[in-house]
Amino acid sequence: MASRLLMLLALLAVASRGAMASDPSLLQDFCVADKMSKVNVNGFACKDAEDVVVEDFVFSGFHIAGNTSNKQGSAVTAANVAQVPGLNTMGISMARIDFAPKGLNPPHIHPRATEILTVLEGSLYVGFITSIPGSRLISKVLTKGDVFVFPKALVHFQFNYGTENAVAIAGLSSQNPGVITVANTVFGSNPSLSDDILAKAFQVDKNTVDWIQAQFN
Repeated sequence: MASRLLMLLALLAVASRGAMASDPSLLQDFCVADKMSKVNVNGFACKDAEDVVVEDFVFSGFHIAGNTSNKQGSAVTAANVAQVPGLNTMGISMARIDFAPKGLNPPHIHPRATEILTVLEGSLYVGFITSIPGSRLISKVLTKGDVFVFPKALVHFQFNYGTENAVAIAGLSSQNPGVITVANTVFGSNPSLSDDILAKAFQVDKNTVDWIQAQFN
């Protein structure tokens, strides 16, 4: 009897942890973001339902190619809660990513979201790196119609090896997934990380660190 009771308690503990780890279900039809509200909450306060309009649920922009005339040769057009207030509390968002030939969406993470990417045009070399120990690279060349998943908060990238433009659509499991680009964050912080820290972390001399930081400032 005692062993059965202990087993039941263990199962309840596991179940409760699982429930606590997931997002709560919506308690209303929607909670359109009120970006003018002074209330600080985890996300945005809800707009009064009487003030909600259809435009709160619409984004018209994915038909327009992003401007890839930059150092990376890529452009991300986001459709998250910042562009679509109706996404507030929904736990999803999307992005269009455009690539010039040899264009790169550099190594980055989404701290709050898993990403699923579909190639619409061209081909992309994509991959993510597992957490340590190991730091294993999981990568593949994708062509039109292929789908790839990037696990939440792992460093990942997309690169257009081809000679033609490439386009992809990404879905993300957060209304506000966030993005931390590794190189920009480490070498372009304000104020800058010290040369001593960066030189030791990357096993290079301070002159090299200064040169890299200059590319991001």
